[in-house]
Amino acid sequence: MRRVNRLSDTPTEIPDELYDMCGQARRVVVLTGAGMSAESGVPTFRDPIDGLWENFEPEQLVSVEGWRTDPGTVWAWHLWFAALISKCSPNPGHRALGRWARTWQRREAGTVEVITQNIDDLHERAGLIPISHLHGSITTFLCSQCGAKAQSVLSYPKEPSAHIMPPRCPVCGGYIRPAVTWFGEELPRKDIDAAVEAAMGCDLMLVVGTSGTVHPAAGLPRLAAGRGVPIIEINPRDTALTHDMDIVWRESAAVALPALVDGVLGDHE
Repeated sequence: MRRVNRLSDTPTEIPDELYDMCGQARRVVVLTGAGMSAESGVPTFRDPIDGLWENFEPEQLVSVEGWRTDPGTVWAWHLWFAALISKCSPNPGHRALGRWARTWQRREAGTVEVITQNIDDLHERAGLIPISHLHGSITTFLCSQCGAKAQSVLSYPKEPSAHIMPPRCPVCGGYIRPAVTWFGEELPRKDIDAAVEAAMGCDLMLVVGTSGTVHPAAGLPRLAAGRGVPIIEINPRDTALTHDMDIVWRESAAVALPALVDGVLGDHE
């Protein structure tokens, strides 16, 4: 077990040790979870379902079995959720990571790469394209039968509906679905490989807003820690990964990340 250094909740009291870790790193990998997007208003999977869907178990709405038995309800729920996300904005934590990545790229100082468990596009809208969307993306679409990429949905219903049949694939006639990973499906191989490669190649990892209970994402910090890489957790509460951390910062991403990035980049952007 690592010796965990817990920071004060006051961002101005960030120790030099943390800045030294970031300053010495050349490849920083950031693993983000639901807690980061929740600060932008995106509900987590554990939040109460909207009233329209209160008679459905969450697993019915995000599972292979639910799609097979009732594609209209599953499609309608995903349109509702995508519309909700479209009204949310990147929070200061998202924007800070984007600023860090762009500044380091411009200075040729190093790279900042994001692996996310979130299916939203808030990192992209903040100017940083994740190297891995481990659980897929609700803003991209494909055919549920042949896998052909489909045109993005350009508009969403103004009001939530309990049943909207999905469009058909122009290639094979199968139903179009969001490119997210449901219960009962394997994670996308390309994204897993990119995440593992990043964890095995980074020299600093930040773990932000994830409970550390969902695998294989929960195993990525341990891969890095096993190589002696410093791991920093940013989360308002203890998680299943806390005991593996070098530094634990009990603060939200929207507060901690801007303070950290400001300190790392200094006044010379």
